[in-house]
Amino acid sequence: MCLNSSPLDLAEYWFLPLSFCKVIRTLISVVLRKSAWRGRIERRRSVSGLMGLCWSDRLKVEKPLYSASEFGSTDEFSSFSSKVSNASVPPTQRSEGEILKSSNVRSFAFNELKTATRNFRPDSIVGEGGFGAVFKGWVDEQTFAPAKPGTGIVIAVKKLNQEGFQGHKEWLAEVNYLGQLFHPNLVKLIGFCLEDEHRLLVYEFMPRGSLENHLFRRSSHFQPLSWILRVKVALEAAKGLAFLHSAEIKVIYRDFKASNVLLDSDYNAKLSDFGLAKDGPTGDRSHVSTRVMGTHGYAAPEYLATGHLTTKSDVYSFGVVLLELLSGRRAIDKNRPHGEHNLVEWARPYLLNKRKVFSIMDNRLDGQYARTEAQKVASLALQCLSRNSKFRPSMNQVVSSLAQLQNSRKK
Repeated sequence: MCLNSSPLDLAEYWFLPLSFCKVIRTLISVVLRKSAWRGRIERRRSVSGLMGLCWSDRLKVEKPLYSASEFGSTDEFSSFSSKVSNASVPPTQRSEGEILKSSNVRSFAFNELKTATRNFRPDSIVGEGGFGAVFKGWVDEQTFAPAKPGTGIVIAVKKLNQEGFQGHKEWLAEVNYLGQLFHPNLVKLIGFCLEDEHRLLVYEFMPRGSLENHLFRRSSHFQPLSWILRVKVALEAAKGLAFLHSAEIKVIYRDFKASNVLLDSDYNAKLSDFGLAKDGPTGDRSHVSTRVMGTHGYAAPEYLATGHLTTKSDVYSFGVVLLELLSGRRAIDKNRPHGEHNLVEWARPYLLNKRKVFSIMDNRLDGQYARTEAQKVASLALQCLSRNSKFRPSMNQVVSSLAQLQNSRKK
């Protein structure tokens, strides 16, 4: 008799004692059950392995998860002050319903936004990226009902592409954070739409577009920023990060880059795109362990290596943007000569020598900057880019340094 026989095959052996058949049947059932579970486990391991491979490949060849959001702000929304709504910090473990109910923003119907953007016409698009497209629209200043173009107030409507990089989780994170956190240097979220398969976000419009456009695009629409404006933008972006890192808020931005810094009509800088933001460590914890996400060229080395996320990870990213402001070069640029693809690696030797700092300055500045100021900003960038996160300044210290620089001109 073969032990691989199924229980039904045992009927052929009627001459064996019934108790013995029961024992054999039980043994065979156990063996088959174990085999089935083993198969399931192996299949799960295979799927997990594939998922791990997919994520790791995605990180190794990381492209910006969201490219420039070129929407941009009328001054109607610029008068709000720094504050946090009733819940001082957006709690991590909350249901979707709790997040949407507690957010201090308006819930729009899909047809309202469809009308406000003229049926999402292609000529209404002001930005496009991995999340989908951003459309320009108009709503009534009081009721927020759709308005005719040129009337009411201007809004920017981000329409999530279901096949894009950004998904529902990131969409919800944006509502979670920007629906409760208010600061002059955070872009204002006016509302959202969650209807059937539609996921949309409604922001104040930022007419000057992104910092990325002004630094890297050669167009009559985006004039090169003067040195004074570059320091102003750096200071205001730093204030936005410092607010997020404050003891009351404890949020890590995780995706600070030039394309996520938007400029209003007066070149006031505001942080946008909170899809990757995370609550900071609590209690005695020094970091948050998370899957590595972000944009190649901006992420801190220790975060890439370990997945340990801290506020100092944001400080490193800020240092990269400071370098971009100084040099007019992208964090990663494959079109540059060999050895100059990675901005931080290329610039670090120049930052270590005060006399060589001027070799990396943006040619579009035409030398119109105070040399001592450039040296101080370069020194600050070097501190932010310290390989050891312990040696990086806090964002409050960064704000203090840049504010002193700005104030010294007024004396």
